[in-house]
Amino acid sequence: QVQLVESGGGLVQAGDSLKLSCTSHGILFRNNDMAWYRQGPGMQREWVAGLASDGTTNYADSVKGRFTIASDIDSRTVYLEMNSLKPEDTGVFYCTTLVRGFAYWGQGTQVTVYS
Repeated sequence: QVQLVESGGGLVQAGDSLKLSCTSHGILFRNNDMAWYRQGPGMQREWVAGLASDGTTNYADSVKGRFTIASDIDSRTVYLEMNSLKPEDTGVFYCTTLVRGFAYWGQGTQVTVYS
């Protein structure tokens, strides 16, 4: 059974940093592409960052230079390190992966940035 569990969200001031974690179960972690999405209040879920199984990373323009996606294979965890947070980064952050064409999502972790 595939399961993704996010953690690390919180309430922070603009300019602060947070590091989100997503621990996976039930997948061959080293073979999977992983991604983080964000859903702001009243907004659609949007892609934030991706980490391919070959180590390639990609970022949305809105977070480029501020966010870093990385993984630890031994702990089957993908991280999203977020620096210089802005109020517009507020939202629920989800990690996701595809397994045999089906997208699995975690339950999300709330990030709130106040000015």
